[in-house]
Formats: sequence, C-alpha cells, structure tokens
Amino acid sequence: MPWSLTVGRLGETAIRIHVTFLLFLVWIWAAYYRSGGASAAWEGVLFVALLFACVLLHELGHVFAARRYGVKTPDITLWPFGGIANLERIPENPAQELVVAIAGPLVNVVIALVLLVILSATLGGADLTADSLVKIEDPRTSILVKLAGANIFLVVFNLIPAFPMDGGRVLRALLAMRMGHAKATATAASIGQGLAIGMGLLGIFTNPMLMIIGVFVFLAASGEAGQVQLKEASRGLLVSDAMITHFETLGPQSTVDDAADALIRSTQKEFPVVDGAGHLRGVLTRDAMIRAMKDQGPQTAVIEVMQADIPVVEARSKLDAALKLITSAQVPAVGVVDEAGRLVGLLTPENVGELMMLHAARPERGAHPFGRGRAG
Repeated sequence: MPWSLTVGRLGETAIRIHVTFLLFLVWIWAAYYRSGGASAAWEGVLFVALLFACVLLHELGHVFAARRYGVKTPDITLWPFGGIANLERIPENPAQELVVAIAGPLVNVVIALVLLVILSATLGGADLTADSLVKIEDPRTSILVKLAGANIFLVVFNLIPAFPMDGGRVLRALLAMRMGHAKATATAASIGQGLAIGMGLLGIFTNPMLMIIGVFVFLAASGEAGQVQLKEASRGLLVSDAMITHFETLGPQSTVDDAADALIRSTQKEFPVVDGAGHLRGVLTRDAMIRAMKDQGPQTAVIEVMQADIPVVEARSKLDAALKLITSAQVPAVGVVDEAGRLVGLLTPENVGELMMLHAARPERGAHPFGRGRAG
C-alpha cells in the first residue's frame, strides 16, 4: 500500500504503519501538550500507542484464525482510524468466516478482561467504575482504565452488523448458514446500509462525525456487495467468455495523431500497442492520448506515452483470476493472449461492468451472461 512503512514481519505477514498514523501521533502530542504540558503530551502518545498495539493484536486474531483455514495474509496496515488485515480471500464456508470474523473482537474481550482483573487487584475497585471506563478522554483517568474502556469500545464498535466492521461479516456468516453466500452478502449489505443511513440522520442532530462514519459504512457495504456480485458473475467462466475480440490496435511506430484518428472512428477508450509479432507492448488510454497531444504534440510516438506494465492472461484461464488483476494491478486493461503469446482479446473495467449487468438481468441463474458458455 502506498505511503506505508514496514516495521516488522510475523511469518508471511508484513506489519506496516501508514505515514498518516505517524502524523496522527504528532497531532495527539500537540493537542495534549496544549492542554496539559509535556507530561500530558507523552502520556497521550503512550495511550494511543498502547491502544494501537491492541488494534494490532485484534488484526492478528483475524490472521491466525485465517491461517487455520489456509488463508494467507500478506500484510497488516495500521491507519489513524484503525487496522486492516489484508486477507488473501474470505472463506466462503460460513462457519470458517464466522470464526475468522469473530476472532478479532474476541482478542479485545480477552485484553479487556485481563486489564479489569489487574485493575481490580491493584485498585480494589476504587478507581474502576463504569463511568471511568466511558470517559477515556478524562486526564484524571489512569492509562490502564482508559485502555480497558477503549477495548470494550472496540468490541462494541466492531460488532456493529455492517461492513466493513467484523459484525457485518459475522452477520453474513450467520445468514449464509441458511442461504447462499451471494444472497447473504446482499442481505447483510442492505442491513448495513440501513444502519449507515440511521447514523447519518442521527449525526445531523448530534455528532457530525456520525455522518462521516455513516457515509463510510454505506460505501463499504456497497463495495462488499459489488465484489461478491462480480465473483458470482465470473464463476465457472473462462477469460475467452468475457473478453473483447473486436478492437483496433496501434503499432510501436504509430503516433498520437494516429491514435486520435482511431479514437474518432471507434468507441474504444483503451488502445493496445502491438508489435509485428502480435505481442502486446502496452496500452494507450484516451486520457494519456489527450495529455500527450497537448503537452508533446501529435507526432509523439505512442510507445513513449503508453502504459507499458500491462498484465496478460491466457484465453483459457479462469475469468475470476483475470478480474482480480484489473483491480489489484490498477491497470486500464488486461491483455488476453493465445498459446503463442499473441494478443487475441482485451478485458477492461467497462466490459466487466457489462458482465455484471447481464449477470444481474439474466432470467436463469444457471445461464451464462454472454450465452457462450460452459457449465459452471
């Protein structure tokens, strides 16, 4: 992830801190310094550091639970708003997803219980009240009491039944035990969006931060539903079932002016640059073409302004793997090649969107959206 610093590794999982988190610590130090001086500032930074150590343990709970089912986690990234464990995939078995989703909050439950036991033994309950656990911003509250209260809050917040919180995945896992994974995702996403709207309305009259959280939750629920719909649409299909086969190409010797002519006479937005042997050299997008026309002139060679790092897949490979390339590599298109490495097709975000629309509109769930098909 851009702007992330790797601070350690735990097996195959990299532990990363986003630079905005370091800026957040500086902001915390300054805010506490203005209100209580240097000692308060360092105490505030210490509390935030300990809190995010708990967040890291929360994410490691997901990681170790996922490893139990053979799911790898390339990295964990800590942000100012929390942590993200980048799981390779979400288990489709509902019981497995339930274990992976609940593992993180359970870690915070254990931390909170341990802290409460320690506080009860050392303070005798004198400084340990429900009110003190809630008022973690009160400077008179000890760090351990604040930390216990923060972990209780993390449990409650993460179990809100809405994506991307763990509660949304717990809800989907429970629903998927009675219905299909796709339908369970759609239902859980709808519930999450309803909660997001409720947060937004409540935020209008109370705390504007609830409006921001509501928007974030609404978009996350929509994104989760879209990913599952895309996976369902591509299930059982090959790349050859969905690729574009009628398109114009450019040669390495072509100019931006030649590309502009091709843009006018076609509906394409991405133009593959192919050498004499039919091998893909790169892709020239419409935006790159217009920038080059303006900044460098129409006689600029397309090979100088094209995007060269375009992944390719074979036509007989599985479609879902190719779709992951489009999103993970953030490229304008994926080239489709035959056994000799010659370009025979393209996959673009636009025709992936068309695939999803046809999948949603098809009358028979077992029929393939492009009607060329193979049994799933």
